[in-house]
Amino acid sequence: MAEVATFATSDQLLIVIDPAARRTDAESVRIAKDVLSAGAATKVCLPEGPEEFARVLARRGSRRPVLVGDDRALMRAVSLLHRQRELAGCALSMVPVGGGLSLAGALGVPTGAVAAARAVLDGVVRRMDLLVDDSDGVVLGALRIPSLPPMREAPPVEATPVPSGSGSAHASWLRTCQSLVRTLVPVRPSREPLAGVTRLGPARLRVEVDGVTLVDLDQPVEGVSVTPGASGFAEVEVRPVSVGASATTLRARGRTVTVSGADFRYRADAVVAGPVRTRTWVVREGAWGLTLPAVG
Repeated sequence: MAEVATFATSDQLLIVIDPAARRTDAESVRIAKDVLSAGAATKVCLPEGPEEFARVLARRGSRRPVLVGDDRALMRAVSLLHRQRELAGCALSMVPVGGGLSLAGALGVPTGAVAAARAVLDGVVRRMDLLVDDSDGVVLGALRIPSLPPMREAPPVEATPVPSGSGSAHASWLRTCQSLVRTLVPVRPSREPLAGVTRLGPARLRVEVDGVTLVDLDQPVEGVSVTPGASGFAEVEVRPVSVGASATTLRARGRTVTVSGADFRYRADAVVAGPVRTRTWVVREGAWGLTLPAVG
């Protein structure tokens, strides 16, 4: 890990540059570093892995941490500060650089290196809600529980040509055998997505919002989404499987969301977790702060 110290104005910044950002877009990293260093006193850290990343963040002192990286770098920093119970007292800033930046953009962070760096220097801290689960995991933007993996189609059974000169009895016997093979081939769920296969199997889940059941195990669903809303409430959407006419999406708002059922996986922001049989998420109002451009 390399460290570079510069001295400028009174604001003290700890610039933490994610290794993926350096590999993906070194020019944007350089631009962000130049803009930040021109406007504040900075210390630049180049951690090479998650352990160094955690050590740098823990030793930040009074410096304001600025992450130069993608969505995963932001999620990693929020998770670390949450587990250290220091999230409430540490406002984060970010210059998005890398491949996955959809979360940063959705949160309001400018996606250009210059604009994002200027927002770090001149912006304001906005407090945001956070979803925290019963295993101490966090969700910043969106939680999604997709349907079961794609169903594996029965492999086609190629017809074997009947040798010339064979009689109709032989051909009839061969067609019977091929038909029997087709019936015996099982259709099983695949553990990995298959190229070209889009058909999904329904999931059977119980979704409870503040103790009230929104959907139960007898109603198969195509998916569930939970997002931190405003003022300490989560927005919950459940899409039931349509039978004939299109099914109406079920919506609710609450502070606690519990999902249970057969083993299921879920996507918390950009990370897939599970399988689990039950998980509860609680909204923490104004749990973390992110520097965003000043409005007006």
